Amino acid sequence: MPVTTGPGVAKAGGRMVDKPMLEGTVSGLPFSTLYAHLASGGGGLASTIAASRLRRFGPNQTAPRHRPALWRQVLGRFINPLVLILLFASALSAMTGNLTSFTIVLTMVALSVTLDMVQERRAENAIDALRRSVAVTVRVLRDGVEVALPMEKLVPGDVVRLAAGDLVPGDCRLLEARDLFINQALLTGEPFPAPKQVDGPGAPTEDMIAATDTLFMGTSVVSGTATAILCRTGPATAFGQLSGSLMAEPPPTSFELGIRGFGYLILRLTVFLVLFVLAVNILFHRPWLESLMFALALAVGLTPELLPMIVTVTLAKGATRLAAKRVIVKRLPAMHNIGAMDVLCTDKTGTLTDAVIRMVRHIDTDGRDSEKILHLAYLNSHFESGIRSALDEAILAFRPLDVSRWTKIDEVPFDFERRRVSVLVTNGNERLLVVKGAPEDVLRQSTHYDAGDNGIQPLDPAARARMLEMFAQLGEQGLRVLAIASRALDASHLSARLDDEADLVFSGYALFLDPPKASAASALHALADAGVAVKVLTGDNERVTQHVCDALGFPITGLITGNELQTMSGDALRARLTGVNVFCRMTPQQKERVLLAYKHAGRVVGFLGDGINDASAIHAADVGIAVDSGADVAKEAAGLVLLDHDLSVVSDAVMEGRRTVRNVTKYILMGSSSNFGNMFSMAGAALFLPFLPMLPIQVLLNNLLYDVSEAGIPLDNVDADTLVQPVHWDLPLIQRYMLVMGPVSSAFDFLTFYVLLQVFEAGEALFQTGWFVESLATQVLVIFVIRSRHLSWRSRPNPVLAAAAVSIAILGGLLPLSPIAPWFGFVPPPPAFYLFMTLSVVAYLIMMEGMKRLFFRYIAPSG
Repeated sequence: MPVTTGPGVAKAGGRMVDKPMLEGTVSGLPFSTLYAHLASGGGGLASTIAASRLRRFGPNQTAPRHRPALWRQVLGRFINPLVLILLFASALSAMTGNLTSFTIVLTMVALSVTLDMVQERRAENAIDALRRSVAVTVRVLRDGVEVALPMEKLVPGDVVRLAAGDLVPGDCRLLEARDLFINQALLTGEPFPAPKQVDGPGAPTEDMIAATDTLFMGTSVVSGTATAILCRTGPATAFGQLSGSLMAEPPPTSFELGIRGFGYLILRLTVFLVLFVLAVNILFHRPWLESLMFALALAVGLTPELLPMIVTVTLAKGATRLAAKRVIVKRLPAMHNIGAMDVLCTDKTGTLTDAVIRMVRHIDTDGRDSEKILHLAYLNSHFESGIRSALDEAILAFRPLDVSRWTKIDEVPFDFERRRVSVLVTNGNERLLVVKGAPEDVLRQSTHYDAGDNGIQPLDPAARARMLEMFAQLGEQGLRVLAIASRALDASHLSARLDDEADLVFSGYALFLDPPKASAASALHALADAGVAVKVLTGDNERVTQHVCDALGFPITGLITGNELQTMSGDALRARLTGVNVFCRMTPQQKERVLLAYKHAGRVVGFLGDGINDASAIHAADVGIAVDSGADVAKEAAGLVLLDHDLSVVSDAVMEGRRTVRNVTKYILMGSSSNFGNMFSMAGAALFLPFLPMLPIQVLLNNLLYDVSEAGIPLDNVDADTLVQPVHWDLPLIQRYMLVMGPVSSAFDFLTFYVLLQVFEAGEALFQTGWFVESLATQVLVIFVIRSRHLSWRSRPNPVLAAAAVSIAILGGLLPLSPIAPWFGFVPPPPAFYLFMTLSVVAYLIMMEGMKRLFFRYIAPSG
């Protein structure tokens, strides 16, 4: 609900933010009243009030996806310059008495628009349903009960619960907070998490960086927990006001650029042919209105108006098939990108391992089992409120311990630079800082070690080397290791700070087992066979990673650690990329740096991750892949979401992405060969024929039936051998295909013209009828040739596509014999014509088959 104080804009952290968002009232209730209401057990909004506010303020999206109304979509398709001019010309024809022609033209255009709209709308509905299935949910109080709702359903006044990994769902005021740290770098540019706490019901500061009790949409929880009340949602938030710059559309993919380039190519050819046909007909003093309509009909026939629908439907069909394999596509361009992907960067945990982590031992500095180590580790994990990892769960599940005597005072939350977490606890008699984290980092902060019966001893170089050697040996056994240390503090210590993590007493190690995943080995082999190089980017040390890779039969060709990477220049890193496939001890920033280096080298890179630390790399990747059970920030950044943390489904997604691009390419090749050739032939025929080779209405009918026949392309099968390597959009190949196959098709057309004129002695009506039947059959049935690079009869098409193509060819042959033939200017051809047509279509397909084989063997590789 908008805050009701007066207007004004405040400068906040270098950004401009509406001042009313930060102070005043929500829905007319002062914040002091809201605090008192919640303190007395308030249960959040009633569902009826929430529904009313949702209608009033709209969905909680910074840029709501408003699909235009049906009538607007219909109108948008009619508002096409070619279609409008065509309708205008046919209207002029109607004014001269040819009302039938106008009616039929209007019907043809309406049917074409309807076919396009229905298919595309169905595809969009399917994708929307898939997106909703992995929508980010938020824990919110409604009707006194905590429920999980999609973020877009939240309204001002909702009370939400937040924990580590959650996205902040709107601009909020804190009601309760515990050890809360927020990543708000997107809004403030500050790289380090900002601490947040409840300052009370007074007005908070307007500065984003200094606002300690205000949370902003677009930020995320790094550690801690919170209860907050939404003040503003959607476009009214600070993030919504800045979303034009912060949420800019990603640059177009090579696939999108290729589709656009093909459209421009066809547009230039269309303009040339239209002007050419008009000039020729005017030169020969033919009726200008009929000539104009014929030229425009040719333009409509050449325009790939079905291309957007084919692209959308093909990608949507692929996304639907992936959904059946429990992979959800959130963004359609990701379908092409994953088909083109040739490098997959992935974490180790949960991808190469089972992620069912068990704590197996807790040892002191002499390698003996120690109850003290278990007790310290348990204290740390029990009281930690930040990022709760699988290692924490394993510690707590190992054996329940009674820590009721201990009370938490404060916490220094985990971050990926320090790689450790500290909790300050007391039992009334002593105050202890307990530290748990990566062995190298904890040892670096330690000055003494617990020698058991020998008491506390200085951690001299020899002792430090012994601890590191013990850690290395444990890693070689495939054990994951956490170091445990502590520091006694006096009673004056009321909070925990970063500089308290010094002069630690090193106590020992907690050991964990995360066995390799049984399905990972076959998935790695499948990706390698598909031409996808897998790169392991992990925060674990190299010895544990080596053990897992050896168990999976994944040879390490080269390894770089985070410390090595830190000293490398960009050029040095790029020089080593080819020979390295494992990166260990990586921070989130280093993972992103490696990924960007591969992109800079021209590779199409995917990244698979599920944690808070993976969000930036997922966002930077060409193909961001998250896991549904992962952090919200990771899922929001991803283009694909895996419902199961299984590498094998990524291989399925790669194959599906390649299949969709191949099917879109089929439509493009159809348009650039037979269809283009036929339209080019009609334009050329205007030079020597004393009449139009086909009536405008026949051209439109030909185009409509052709479009119907191609509607099955998204369902078509794809030859397995065309999917073994990454599939990239290849516009130069399509241009060469057009320049070779189009003229060949036109040469056959001119031979057909000769037979019609010399053998059948066709007049205007019979010529137009014969050419309509012949051209429709050839340009529809050629799909059986173009759909595969192999011999056509060795590649089986999808039954829907085959049935559609054959049915349309037969329908085109029967139309001149039907009662509606006069509507379109058809006359019944002689029986001998159908024999000629059958033989000529067979000859045409054989010729195109031969040319296709020659093209892909000798011409295609030249580019």
